[in-house]
Amino acid sequence: MEDKRRRARVQGAWAGPAKSQATAQPAATARSHLHQRPGQTWMNQEHQLLDKQFVFKEPQQVVRRAPEPRVIDKEGVYEISVSPTGISRLCLYPGFIDLKEADWVLEQLCEVVPWKQRTGIREGPIFSFLDITYKQPRLTAWYGELPYTYSRITMEPNPHWPAVLRTLKDQIEENTGHTFNSLLCNLYRDEKDSVDWHSDDEPSLGRCPVIASLSFGATRAFEMRRKPPPEENGDYTYVERVKIPLDHGTLLIMEGATQADWQHRVPREYHSREPRINLTFRTVYPDPGGTGGVRP
Repeated sequence: MEDKRRRARVQGAWAGPAKSQATAQPAATARSHLHQRPGQTWMNQEHQLLDKQFVFKEPQQVVRRAPEPRVIDKEGVYEISVSPTGISRLCLYPGFIDLKEADWVLEQLCEVVPWKQRTGIREGPIFSFLDITYKQPRLTAWYGELPYTYSRITMEPNPHWPAVLRTLKDQIEENTGHTFNSLLCNLYRDEKDSVDWHSDDEPSLGRCPVIASLSFGATRAFEMRRKPPPEENGDYTYVERVKIPLDHGTLLIMEGATQADWQHRVPREYHSREPRINLTFRTVYPDPGGTGGVRP
């Protein structure tokens, strides 16, 4: 019996080391990483990152589109832009002159205003002898104590305002709080008559001029576009635009930085249009140099 117990103890002694050896095996495996070549573990991780990071995707093309024009056709005050120059503001008053009075005014203006088609000059490239003369595609007239020069056309002073124009001027001043001393009249005989892109920013009008535009006759589209920033190099493709249908008897006021930051036009149309008269009241300042309202 004593021999059997001794043999059991001996067998248990052999079993003990075997168990501790099995328990120590993970530690030996962990220590084996210390004997890997330098960078081996990092390289394995890097390959995994490379597999995840460098997945080719087709680049998305950015398409730049010209914005649709904003249509303004309801009465109100509209701030169309804000810039370092200032706020560009429009005030629209449809039906400023009621229909019956507007009909009578249109008839009077056709009779009493001395309409004339004037010759304009477009500057030629490089040399002045390449300038191009052309007939303005509309008729015009000027009223004011001072002359007015635009597009190299000088309108001579004409202080003899017909009664109908003085009445309209007084009515606008009373309702808007602005005062004016001059008036440029435009007669668009049909759909072929127009005025090209421009700003009323002549030096004789001063800084941030107020222009009051009163329309009679056929409805024509009055279009505006914002002047592009310097980085666009004069490209108007992607600038903001505004479109205003000017009806019979409608008053539009342009003020603030509108002339500095925007251009406007009345484009030619391709559907038959009856005559339209547009009166643009403005203030012309005398030139300190004595050149009659045209500052150098």
